[in-house]
Amino acid sequence: MPYNIPVEATLEVIGGKWKVVILCHLDKGEKRTSELKRLMPGIAQKMLTQQLRELEEARVVKRHVYEQVPPKVVYSLTEYGWSLKPVLDAMCAWGERHIDEVEES
Repeated sequence: MPYNIPVEATLEVIGGKWKVVILCHLDKGEKRTSELKRLMPGIAQKMLTQQLRELEEARVVKRHVYEQVPPKVVYSLTEYGWSLKPVLDAMCAWGERHIDEVEES
């Protein structure tokens, strides 16, 4: 897909309400789907699954299935996904400043 400006490519991968939140949780270590759901109570299971699939398709998240009964599935950042860390850190820092700004108003 042709992009008018590079930020469009970034937003295609991490845009939307939940993807950055998922990535921030995975930044702290691998997580099972149930852990992510618990950390993100406002997300529907179907939406979580969809967002994880899209992040996996974009090669920023990997899904590892452990062959056991019951099956265990864990998600983590790929090496490529870790390249988003400076972006996530900058967004988090800006969010903290924004919260302070709103609280002062």
